[in-house]
Amino acid sequence: MTEFTPLMSLAGGALIGLAAVALMGLLGRIAGINGILSGLIALPNSSDWAWRAAFVLGLLGSPLIVLMIAGTLPALSVPVSPIMIGIGGVLVGIGTSLGSGCTSGHGVCGIARLSKRSIAATLTFMATALITVFVIRHVIGA
Repeated sequence: MTEFTPLMSLAGGALIGLAAVALMGLLGRIAGINGILSGLIALPNSSDWAWRAAFVLGLLGSPLIVLMIAGTLPALSVPVSPIMIGIGGVLVGIGTSLGSGCTSGHGVCGIARLSKRSIAATLTFMATALITVFVIRHVIGA
C-alpha cells in the first residue's frame, strides 16, 4: 500500500500548476510533456528548441535538486519487471499519440482551459487506470 502524504502531494501539485501557468504566461505554450518532448526531437533547429530543452532538462535534473536539499533520494519500490515497465511505456506512448496529448497536457492544462476534448481525454485516462488497477489486483491477483 502506498503511503498518503497530503502536504507533499499538495506542494507537488502546486508546483506543477505554477510551472504550467508560468509556461503559458511567459511563452504562451501548454505544458504537455508529450508535445514538448516530441517538438524537441522533431524540430531540432526550431526557435522553440531552447525552452523545450530547458524544460526537459529541468524534469530530468529535478532529482538532483531533491538530493541536494534533502541529502537523499526517496526510496523507490517498483513491483514489476523491467519488461512490464517497457510494455507499459509503449502502451502509454501509443495512448498519448491516439489521444493527441498526455495527462499533463490534457489533465492539467486542458481542464484548466475548460477544453471539452481534454476533459473527455482525462476521463478516459482515469477510467482506463481504474479498470487496469481493478483487473490487475482483483482479476489477475498480482
